[in-house]
Order: sequence, then C-alpha cells, then structure tokens
Amino acid sequence: MFDLVDGVLFSKKSDDWSTPKDLLDKLELEFGVLYDPCPLRCEDDALKMAWLEKCFVNPPYSKIKDFVAWGSNQLKFQVKLIVWLLPSRTDTKWFHEFFYNKPGVEIRFIKGRLKFGDSKNSAPFPSMLVIQRKV
Repeated sequence: MFDLVDGVLFSKKSDDWSTPKDLLDKLELEFGVLYDPCPLRCEDDALKMAWLEKCFVNPPYSKIKDFVAWGSNQLKFQVKLIVWLLPSRTDTKWFHEFFYNKPGVEIRFIKGRLKFGDSKNSAPFPSMLVIQRKV
C-alpha cells in the first residue's frame, strides 16, 4: 500500500509509528516529563482537546499540518512547550508557516534515519525535532 504525503509517495501499512524509546528517554532527561496528546491510534482526539503545559508530539504524518496548526494555537493558552518529532520537510508550507524563523522555535536535525515502532528498517526520510516555546 502507498500513501501520498505532502506530494511524496511513501510505502506504508499504518500511520501509527511509535517513537524510538532512546529518543524519548533523552527528551525526558532534557525537558522533564512530557505529555503526549497523540499516542498511537490517537485519531483526531488530540485535535479536539486542550493540551497540557509540556507536550511531546509525534503526529500521524498524514495529518501533520492539522497537528502543527492545533499545537501552535495551544501555545496561546496553557501550553508552554511542545517538542515535535517530524519528518524533515523544510520545503513544505506547514514548516514555513509554523516553524521557520518564528520566535520561540528551535529546530534540531536528527543525524541519520530513525527506526520507528517494530520496523526492521530505518525511515525512508530524515527527521527533525522542533522545540516550540510560548513567547
């Protein structure tokens, strides 16, 4: 099965891919406990609720724009920090609209390719962390 995401064709069985545990452990050491509004099979629930003060979000990649729009809006309320795990698609509208050259945003490119979930292979794309803070 194939999926078209941001104009790029990807092979996929599911949109639900768990974050590598070692990456989560490093983020927790740096930022403390982070609320995940988007655990596996989150569907659209995370787009209907208020997020907590410090969040980690690895959204379904087919809905990235919806999630970054919702999360960016949540920073107007009680959310103070969002750590995003996203594909490194710096040519997309959502990247430029919500992250590039925006106050309170730090972008960290991940060296190499991550292995998500129980996958035997690395992702077919590079990844990045985007740290978005309330300003």
